[in-house]
Amino acid sequence: MSATELYADLKRKLSTIVPDFELQYKAELATQINRLKQEKNAVILGHNYMEPALYHSIPDHAGDSLELSRKAAQTDKDIIVFCGVRFMAETAKILSPDKTVLIPAEKAGCSLAESITAEDVRTLKKRFPGVPVVTYVNTYAEVKAESDVCCTSGNAVAVVESFADETVIFLPDEYLARNVARETGKHIVFPAQLNGENGTDIDYQLVGWHGKCEVHDKFTVADISNVRKQFPDVVILAHPECHPDVVAASDFSGSTSAMIRYVEQTSAPHCLLLTECSMGDNIIAANPQKEILRLCSVRCPHMNEITLEDTLAALQHGKYAVEVPEPVRSKAARAVQRMLTIG
Repeated sequence: MSATELYADLKRKLSTIVPDFELQYKAELATQINRLKQEKNAVILGHNYMEPALYHSIPDHAGDSLELSRKAAQTDKDIIVFCGVRFMAETAKILSPDKTVLIPAEKAGCSLAESITAEDVRTLKKRFPGVPVVTYVNTYAEVKAESDVCCTSGNAVAVVESFADETVIFLPDEYLARNVARETGKHIVFPAQLNGENGTDIDYQLVGWHGKCEVHDKFTVADISNVRKQFPDVVILAHPECHPDVVAASDFSGSTSAMIRYVEQTSAPHCLLLTECSMGDNIIAANPQKEILRLCSVRCPHMNEITLEDTLAALQHGKYAVEVPEPVRSKAARAVQRMLTIG
């Protein structure tokens, strides 16, 4: 596709979201990137939280963490460029160790991933010997390596239920853990609750951690109440990283891909998505016939690190290459592969 054709396509999708002069500039960049990825036998994976002009122009595959993990494992390309945050690129390297994996921004972190360390997990395992560890995919490789199985927001319930009646350590997202506990009927506790004289007398089936997504933590029940007053017929979709009270007050909760499917299939007169801002814009662009409301609390500062300019530079100069030490990678791969098997 030429720059002129790509600009026309972006304008059709994004004219109400992105200024025209910016679309022209980004269409030129995207055309260079698409040409270069062919020359270098590269594949570009784009998370649903990428900014709209990037999301709608260069990814060969777009989706949530689970979908993109599968694509990373299946690709026959020499280079994987991951337009997402570092833990996602690490997961691609874990699954495709023989591939070159590039992340366009050197500092694209995650508040959840940074809320827990491998040493934290080892400490919990000593405290709860023999208890299986389920780790959210939003973690770094060293943490995955200390886990029995990983999960995404889309399959967290299935992963926890795969352990039947066993007690499970679920890390590190507090809200996702509480939402999973409610859906599975498990009583959740946090390590601090088990300290003191009565700690050993508490009945529990899930052990959580106090990590949070700085984006989803912004949404409140008051937000929902205010929107419903103005739009009584609105259907509200909340990501399961939102506070449990927010999820309970919503009409649907699911992964980013599940939210996209819901919007595509619903006949509701209005939809409101409680998730990252750019994803809302991307869904609006892909579904112009739908009435989708915006409640943009915050753009993820980490996802915002990924730009078309830096993606072009990544392909031109081979930066920034993601490496995972083999002892860590092989252990993490077992946990990730179990996640993919559960689906």
